[in-house]
Amino acid sequence: MTTNMSYRLAVDIGGTFTDLVLLDEASGALHGHKILTTPHAPEEAALRGLRELCARARITPAQITILIHATTLVTNALIERKGAATALLTTAGFRDTLEMGKEQRYDIYDLFLKYPDPLVPRRWRVGVRERITRDGEVRVPLDVPAVRRTVGNLVRQGVEAVAVCFLHAYRNPAHEQLVKTLLEREFPDLSVSVSSEISPEIREFERTSTTVCNAYVQPLVDHYLRGMETALAADGFRGRFLLMLSSGTLAAPDVARRFPVRLLESGPAAGALLAGHIGSLIGQPDLVGFDMGGTTAKICLVRDGRPKVTPTIEVARVHRFKPGSGLPVKTPVVDMIEIGAGGGSLAGVDSMGLLRVGPQSAGADPGPACYGLGGTAATVTDACVVLGYYDPAAFLGGAMPLDAGAAREAVSRVGVPLGLNTVETAWGIFAIVCESMAQAARLYLIERGQDPRRFALVGFGGAGPAAAARVARLLGMRQAIIPPASGLASALGLLVAPAGFDFGHSLTGELQSLNWDEVERLFVQMEDRGREMVLATGMPASSVRA
Repeated sequence: MTTNMSYRLAVDIGGTFTDLVLLDEASGALHGHKILTTPHAPEEAALRGLRELCARARITPAQITILIHATTLVTNALIERKGAATALLTTAGFRDTLEMGKEQRYDIYDLFLKYPDPLVPRRWRVGVRERITRDGEVRVPLDVPAVRRTVGNLVRQGVEAVAVCFLHAYRNPAHEQLVKTLLEREFPDLSVSVSSEISPEIREFERTSTTVCNAYVQPLVDHYLRGMETALAADGFRGRFLLMLSSGTLAAPDVARRFPVRLLESGPAAGALLAGHIGSLIGQPDLVGFDMGGTTAKICLVRDGRPKVTPTIEVARVHRFKPGSGLPVKTPVVDMIEIGAGGGSLAGVDSMGLLRVGPQSAGADPGPACYGLGGTAATVTDACVVLGYYDPAAFLGGAMPLDAGAAREAVSRVGVPLGLNTVETAWGIFAIVCESMAQAARLYLIERGQDPRRFALVGFGGAGPAAAARVARLLGMRQAIIPPASGLASALGLLVAPAGFDFGHSLTGELQSLNWDEVERLFVQMEDRGREMVLATGMPASSVRA
């Protein structure tokens, strides 16, 4: 067993599999591992995978100097509504901002339009007597005794987290900071998120929604990270523990605890980084990243070796693929489109007698029929086994042999009402899922003013290589690039991610009368905060730049 070497470990928890990659920093050798995710307790798969990978590489966790982690915890908590009991303190008269939203219909032809229920029930959305003008002047002082009474009542009702979002707090955060100081002093067990720190930007609905989402998942993330840190320490890990943010940068655990909403889509962001890194290595900086996993596929655009970052994301949609039907979150995130097509996408015959694939997925439990874990429905993975794209004996490096007979039986059942044999049905399943992904990718690129034919496709993810060539052909592309260890791409992407933090701050006014001293002050303030956060990851001060 080696004892004098250092290693980096990347752990990406996905919807179906948890991926781990160990990098020997001295030799550059990589060791990969992939195990089924444990949805009920995602940290279990991560920790078990770590121990198994260390044993395989003949090292101990004490030799790991940096552990980088991406997780779906925040996304799942918002979708499944498994966050903390959360209250909202806002300016009197504005407690229904969450319910009113933008007052726009995201689908003008849907007569039964549905919107997501607010994360905070109305009884816990409380208006507070205070008012700050759009210029940042205090018009009505904060009623501190009323805040104290209100929060005391909320805590007695079982509230665990409080989001504070006052009108124009991005212009003057004084009242929000007063509330935060009060709550931290008098209610130390309460998680507090204030909009002037989480999202100090104009647009009331988006700012409120973002702050509420942050508060809603904060206790959950704090508990998860403490559990991970305790378990890692018990295994002997003494290195730096870092987390991937949605913007494609790394942060220390304390930063993730303060801004847990920035952990959204951290795994896919790492995959996009890897696509850009591969493009730089092969001299092809303009690419389309195609990440197809067990549950979904994601498409991202890489220009000049870097994936595009957008300032807003929408989560927990009522209709997964209808923009406007979810909760808006103003946080920097790698720009990508998600498609309900993965290796676990279920195949069947719809009410019109047509073959249908997805968006429902078999997930990790029970999984495709060929996994032999109790699933009986046909999936894209089963179709790939029938078509010979997957070697049943070599799946997961031979650690998880597939049941080809179960795959053929499941696919055959789908083909009976269609009058198709097993191979024809398998090809139909595969062709439909590829066409769905190609259509979504084409729309995504054209909406951004890009011609798909000008790009090469980088296929990765557990199911990406099997579909990449056909998707590229459907898009009129001339190249499909499959990197080594493509099933571990997001974990590999964690190893090339830089430490960093993105800030945004609204300052409104006419340019001719703008206070440029205030502009300079805001830039210096953001730079100082960012430098502090990057240094917390262990980066040397000489390598930090704004």
